[in-house]
Amino acid sequence: MEVRRQNRPLREVLASLESAPPRPDERVFLEALRKQGMAVIAEFKRASPSEGPLGENLDIRERVIEYQRGGADALSVLTQESSFHGSLKDLRDARATCGLPILEKDFIIDEYQVYEAAEAGADAILLIVAALEETGTLLSLYDLARELHLDVLVEIRSAQELTEALDVKADLVGINNRRLQVPSELDIETTYQLVDQVSKNKRITIVSESGIRTRQELDALAAVGVDAALIGTALMKASDPEAKCLELTGSHRSTNASRPSDQPAFA
Repeated sequence: MEVRRQNRPLREVLASLESAPPRPDERVFLEALRKQGMAVIAEFKRASPSEGPLGENLDIRERVIEYQRGGADALSVLTQESSFHGSLKDLRDARATCGLPILEKDFIIDEYQVYEAAEAGADAILLIVAALEETGTLLSLYDLARELHLDVLVEIRSAQELTEALDVKADLVGINNRRLQVPSELDIETTYQLVDQVSKNKRITIVSESGIRTRQELDALAAVGVDAALIGTALMKASDPEAKCLELTGSHRSTNASRPSDQPAFA
């Protein structure tokens, strides 16, 4: 981030953001997850700490088209560089190619990154409670994102972190089944342990993140009140990503994979 900030100061990011078409007031990412039945957020990532590289010469434009044809409700794009080999270029390419709402997934700890996400075309950002230990940081980043008409997926792994999410009035909460400090440790039971506490607040949309591979697992999560699932590795490692996405979403039809040419990039 510091290299990006030096190469492109905040004033340049803000100038580009101000000259772009107006961002929609509608909460397109959140609303995409509030459909009847389980929503699927299909993720693109080039690598992960637990799996290593996930393929050579991956074309994000081709992959997000496959996800959209597979019935995905939204996208997640990893832009973190060191561990996931991602970039903001991936986000921009996905935005230019696909009309689905997009979550920028990164370790966001600074306001500069929030402005970057908005300028690059994200509809939502991820804020990880465990990564924002300094008092007030979660709230300030959350409020800035909402001012920029970005939805915010607030990620938790414990009841204490849920309390912090509720303190900022989060209405979109992700339960991560993977340990942040030990990415190889994964337990989907984390969602089952926390979902009742989260669902007590009826306004919260609940997302289960990591380790979900089958439609049966999605159905089981839906039965306990989970609204959506973020699925990355199972899709990235699939020999036929579109077919795998169709299997997960239960969809039987393809969708128009390209954004209408007369629509602005931020629509």
